[in-house]
Amino acid sequence: MTEDKPEAVEDGRAWIEIDLDALAHNAAELRSHMPSGCELMAVVKAEAYGHGSVMVAGRLFEEGVKSFAVATAEEGILLRESGLDGEILVLGYTAPENAGLLRTYRLMQLIFDVDYARQLDETGCKLQAHIAIDTGMHRLGIDFSDLTALETVFKCGNLIIEGCATHLASSDTLDSGDVIFTCGQIEKFESTISALKTMGFNTGKLHFQASYGMLNYQNLRCDYARAGIALYGVLSHDEATAVRPALRPVLSLKARIAQVRWIGAGETVSYGRTFMAAAPMKLATVCAGYADGVPRQMSGNGGMCVVHGHKVPIIGRICMDWLMADVTGVDHVQPGDIATLIGSDGGAEIRCEEVAAAAGTITNDILCRFGIRLPRIYKGRKPEGAGR
Repeated sequence: MTEDKPEAVEDGRAWIEIDLDALAHNAAELRSHMPSGCELMAVVKAEAYGHGSVMVAGRLFEEGVKSFAVATAEEGILLRESGLDGEILVLGYTAPENAGLLRTYRLMQLIFDVDYARQLDETGCKLQAHIAIDTGMHRLGIDFSDLTALETVFKCGNLIIEGCATHLASSDTLDSGDVIFTCGQIEKFESTISALKTMGFNTGKLHFQASYGMLNYQNLRCDYARAGIALYGVLSHDEATAVRPALRPVLSLKARIAQVRWIGAGETVSYGRTFMAAAPMKLATVCAGYADGVPRQMSGNGGMCVVHGHKVPIIGRICMDWLMADVTGVDHVQPGDIATLIGSDGGAEIRCEEVAAAAGTITNDILCRFGIRLPRIYKGRKPEGAGR
């Protein structure tokens, strides 16, 4: 893999570290819980959940993963131009005017509507496609009971149907109501597939499990399991799952301390004066803020970071480029030291799940926030040729 710019080094203001060996470990762990005959489809949309899609997909390809899912044709083209082989499924909308790109770059398109299928068909491009069947998520897809609409899609002469999919709306919990709903979705999908086969259609490869479907309904028979958040070693939230693979977090977020100072009792910190020191306090100003993807919602809600192996609270409002931490109980803190916002240091750890909880969101949201001004530093074995 050639680079047009020097690799990032760990002496900047803030950066992300990606452990590619942990990624490979997670792929192997997830595969060990999949039924025989089911293939792992790695979801690498949104820059592989902020991890860097080219490096992630390249390493996974070398680990034997041959199927990938992206959100846009542009994301798929990026992977193809990096040299990635294998199947790439576009889960999102591609304008019919860009059908030629789907064909040129060998991208499979998810079909979620009869009119959309007709528009793609009328371009005259022979396109590989999967059909999205709506079994209750009500986001995208053709209603499971509308066999006439599904028949219309299968009869589009320029669409080569290679698979059918649905999306489970609440497979992330084991609450009885959600389990009943999920089982109902699976039954609807399977009955629709059975009906289509009876009508003489080849439904291709079938897939409905995402990360939580893999962990809570691991014995279901399907051709693909679409692993997203779990592939990166975290779960969306701290919820019990039927199986708990030994996953390793892939991403760490670190930043330099720019200044250390003491403030007196009664003094306030950051915008809005929302934090007041009850006693003299040693304050560290850290080179990361919400412009880097650190959620401002963590301000005053239990957000923490690690300094010299100690978990310390983030105090005051998080700024665009800075945050402040109380390091009163930590010795020898000085400018240039590292604060770990996600990851481990000296035996202390901040998990992405903790950050998400403090921000009132899910880990998927947190990981996708990290912007381009945070360089990615890749640890472990890097892919050779990004899957060529």
